This record gives sequence, C-alpha cells and structure tokens, in this order.
Amino acid sequence: MSRELLIQCPDGQMKTVSLAGGRLSIGRSSAAELCFPEDAGLSRQHFAFEPEGDDWTVQDLGSKNGTFVNNIPLKARLLLKPGDRVTAGHLVIVYAPDTASPAGLVVFEGETNSPTTSTVVTSLEGALSNQTMAYERAGVKTSAPMQALIRAGQELTKNRPLDELFPVILDLAIQAVNAQRGVLMILEGGELVPRAHKGDGFRISSAVRDRVMKDRASILVRDAQLDDAFKGRMSIVEQKVHTMMAAPLQTRDRIIGLIYLDSPFILREFTKDDLSLLTVMANVAAIRIENARLAEVEQAERIMARDLSQAAEIQGRMLPEKAPEVPGADLAGFNMACHTVGGDYYDFFTYPDGRVALALGDVSGKGMPASLMMMALQARVHVLAEDSGNLAHFMTRLNKATCATCPSNRFITFFFSVLNAATGELAYANAGHNPPILVRSNGDAEMLEGGGPVLGILAIAPYSEMHAQLEHGDMLVLYSDGVTEANNPAYDEFDEERFIEVLKAHRTLPATEIVQAVMHAVTEFAAGAPQADDITLLVAKRL
Repeated sequence: MSRELLIQCPDGQMKTVSLAGGRLSIGRSSAAELCFPEDAGLSRQHFAFEPEGDDWTVQDLGSKNGTFVNNIPLKARLLLKPGDRVTAGHLVIVYAPDTASPAGLVVFEGETNSPTTSTVVTSLEGALSNQTMAYERAGVKTSAPMQALIRAGQELTKNRPLDELFPVILDLAIQAVNAQRGVLMILEGGELVPRAHKGDGFRISSAVRDRVMKDRASILVRDAQLDDAFKGRMSIVEQKVHTMMAAPLQTRDRIIGLIYLDSPFILREFTKDDLSLLTVMANVAAIRIENARLAEVEQAERIMARDLSQAAEIQGRMLPEKAPEVPGADLAGFNMACHTVGGDYYDFFTYPDGRVALALGDVSGKGMPASLMMMALQARVHVLAEDSGNLAHFMTRLNKATCATCPSNRFITFFFSVLNAATGELAYANAGHNPPILVRSNGDAEMLEGGGPVLGILAIAPYSEMHAQLEHGDMLVLYSDGVTEANNPAYDEFDEERFIEVLKAHRTLPATEIVQAVMHAVTEFAAGAPQADDITLLVAKRL
C-alpha cells in the first residue's frame, strides 16, 4: 500500500507528497529533499522519513528545536501509524495511507420532484434589485441592510490597493446608514491615523474612542444634543452633531482602527439596526483591509526575494568560478553565504612571473549591507592588486579608501598574500583577520600571527609586510570565522583546534578534497543547527 504525507507549509498552504523510494529529509538546507528555507524554526537538516519494510519511520536529525509526533518529543527512530501528526518549526505533517473514500468526496442523489414553494431561487442581479419576482409572490421586499451587505461584499471582493480601498469602505458605510459625514481611521504605530474621510473638522470624544478601541464596543448616540454625556461638550455644540455612531475595525484577534459616522442635521436618527449593520460592515472591511495588507506584504517579499536572488547571482560572479592553474601550486576556494547574499570575499590573482596572490576578507554583519560593502571591497582590491609590490603599502591604501566610505558601525577584516610556488616564499599582510594556518608536510601546524587593525576604522592605521616559507607538501589555509565559530545544537563551537585536526588528517589530499573534508566535518559537527555566519575557505598547497 502506498503512503503519502499531507503537509501544511509555513505559509498556510497545503500540499501532498507521495512517499516512494528512499529516505526523505526535511529542513532549511537546499540539500534536504523537502526544503523550507524561510522557516526559521527548522534546522538545516531537521528530520527525515525512512522506509522500513512496507512502513515508514521518522527520526530527528539532532535539530535545535526538536521534532514532535502527536505533540510528544521525538527521541529515537519511530515507526509511524496512519494519522500520526509530525510537527517541527512551523510545519505540520500528517502521515496516512493513500486510501480512496468508498463513496467519493461528494455524492449527488437522484431527484425528480420540482422545488417546493418554500425554496427561493435568485441570482446576484436579482438579489441587488429592490424586489425579485419570487419576493413579489411572497409579498416581501429585500431589506435595505441586506442590500447594503451584498453591495459591500461585491465592492470589497474587487482587487484594489489599500489607498483606494479605504475611501470605498467609508462610502459604503455612509450609504448603508444614510450618514452625512464620516472618517475611517487606522491604528499605525499606536496612533489612530485618518485614511479616508467625508467632511472635515471631526472632534471625536476620547471616551468614545477608548470604548471602541479597548472594549471592542460599537457606540450609538441617537441625539447628542440631549445626551447627558455629550450635550455639554463644546465639540458637539460647535459642530451641531445630533446623531453619531462609532464601530471598531475588528479582525478575529485584534482591533486595527475604527469608523466614525455622524449627522449634524436631524433628517433621521441612527437606529440600533444601523449600529448592527455598521458593526458587521466594519468587521468585513477590517478583514478585507488585513487581506490587502498581507497581499502588499507578500508582493513586497516577492520583489525582495527576486532582488536578493539577482543580487546573489551578481555577487556570485564576483567570486572566482574556479581556482587558477599555477605551476607548482594546487589551489581551491569555497564560499557559502549565511543568507541569500553575504559579506565574505575571496580571490586569486596571477602575475606574469608565476606568482599568485590569495585574498580573503570578511565584512562585519550579514545580509545586503554586508554584501554591498563586500562588492566595494572587491572593486578596490582588483585595482590595487595589479601592483604586487610592497604589501604594507597595498594594505595602507586599501584601508584609506575603505575608511572614506565605511559606515561607523561597520568594518572589514582582510588578509592578502603573494605566493611564489617556485621558491616557496610567501609575503603577506593582515588587517585584523583570523591568522591563517600553515600546515607542514609532516603534520605540524602554525598560525601566521601578526598584522595591523581592521579596515575602515582608522585611516592612519599602520600595516607591515611579513614573510613565511612553504616547503614542498606544505599548505596554507585561509578561512573566515564562519568555519571555526560554527555551532552545534548545544551551542558548542567547531573551534580552531578541531579545524586544525581535520586539516592535518587530510593534508595529503588535493586542495579541493581538503575543502570538501572541512565542510563535511563542519556540517557533521553542526548536526542540523542553522548556519550563523558566512563560511569561506581557501587552500593553497605547494606541490
């Protein structure tokens, strides 16, 4: 018997996934078979379904926030039963066999008799008219409130932007109760802000406002000139307000504003039925406003996601597609951003005399701001790297250019080196970056300590050029702190010691395989914990 999963996604959408074949992992990572990158409650590799005979099991993959089956924390691999409910992050998954209903979802039974006289048949056009033929036969007219609600439903289903929606809602409310003036106010930043009005000079009692907003109450004052609570107020006297109503714009769980209507002239007093109608219409309007707001937010998020995707593509082209081929050297580089775009940068530069430069920088922070600074850094380095002379002078010029445009709350750590693979001579300058690791062919490891301060803080900061020697079989490893500071679910760090042990154990492998071994070790150590920082790694071996 086939099995399937019914999944309620973080955005509320439902989808069905058939269980067939092998293991099905779920998490934020793109490596997971079912990937939900926007669900912050999920780990990169959170949990997995695996077949066991004709049945399926579920197992947590060391996630940070845990996996639950029928609201019970999952501690070990569990054999699933049809109807079991698996939850993690914002996901809800129901496991069930794929069985068809014997009678089908909907059944139509045969019927030959004509409709009885108690049944009324109409269309939308008929409902909007004052009197349908069916009502004529019954001697009943369509009520004004019903017409108002139908008209409101018809208008509010149209796709309008928020700025156009507010005056439509107010006009519908004024027409429904035959008011002469009105104002619609929305709660923004803790204050009520008018978004549509007919008339001006509204002076609304704070008592009315507070009763509507705090108690979720709709208020009707039939004749304010006679009401003891209002007849002495100058605002009522000056505006000659006779009858007024206020109703909350109320969704299911909160108040988002209010509608206030009044009539300065005694044509008719508002009634209790008017208040009920306004209350219902305000509720319908509030839900429509919230839906319009959500639609605008979703549209903005789609545009942002598209822009971020394009920015990531542009940024990706600024990093080397592959390491250059240099006689006597084996080179490899790797970058994985924490978000769609990142602030880490690495590069290679080859020179006519056979030397190769290796660069790695890390902009403070993450996301789009760090990405923009990273691209500015890349442009400056490309200009300055054409002259591979004194590296202290190179770093000083780079720092001055960075200080000229760097925000006060940002900085950049940067390491730049030039390797002569023929002689093994390495010249380097460091601006506050993690000391690179030099792993000798015999397994000994040392840190290339020393250097100057970070870029972007002090324009007159001093830098110096330093030197090291790579023998045959030695390798130089540059990295960002996203490697050593990677966390596991217990918030332990991968740290330098663990990193160096991995490098020693795989030092005889080609550079690309060393990079893969490090990333495998980091991923295994993280055990599904979300990536907290950009990860960049650069390996150079002297053959």
